[in-house]
Amino acid sequence: MHIKIYFGDKPVFLCDHIDTELNEILHHPDAVFIDEISNPAIKSLLHEIKKEEFHAGVLWHEDLEQLKKVFFKHFTLIEAAGGIVQNTKKELLFIYRLDKWDLPKGKMEKGEKPDATAIREVEEETGVTGLTLKKKVGETYHTYDAYGKHYLKVTYWYYMTCSATQHLVPQTEEDITAIKWVATKDIKQPMSNTYPSIKDILSVFFDEP
Repeated sequence: MHIKIYFGDKPVFLCDHIDTELNEILHHPDAVFIDEISNPAIKSLLHEIKKEEFHAGVLWHEDLEQLKKVFFKHFTLIEAAGGIVQNTKKELLFIYRLDKWDLPKGKMEKGEKPDATAIREVEEETGVTGLTLKKKVGETYHTYDAYGKHYLKVTYWYYMTCSATQHLVPQTEEDITAIKWVATKDIKQPMSNTYPSIKDILSVFFDEP
């Protein structure tokens, strides 16, 4: 099992097993492999990530939860949730924010459950109403720097449905400038200009039965 954490578009994998995917990654000359969870080892990896030639990092430990705990200590953790929204025409909902196509999502409020956050954020960011929560799809992880701190954001993703008759209203104060429904056959257009983590969670969604 592994989780993938993005540093920009560069992935770092935390794992307790080297599967076929990770084995292929490790054959790349600019991949970094670490099999200890000491602070110096993790700091060394975080330094390597900043190099332009860095391809990917793989951290292995037999106890994945312990590995996550030690790795996450190097960041301020932010929890968020979002929605993969499909209407009765089988179209998916995308938002356009900061020159990228994205899925509606946002930070969890204190005491709020992830599924409640996902519905609230979809409603606030897009104006969509009448949502029906179907299931949890998975999580994505990415890092960013702000105000002199290193943040790691985990986003919990939920599949939800709604009617096709909607009055879409972009939440401009969140830098959302456009919203659109996208048919499955046209999915390549937004996917060509989105974040790696969004591609990952949508691939999970489409691969599920």
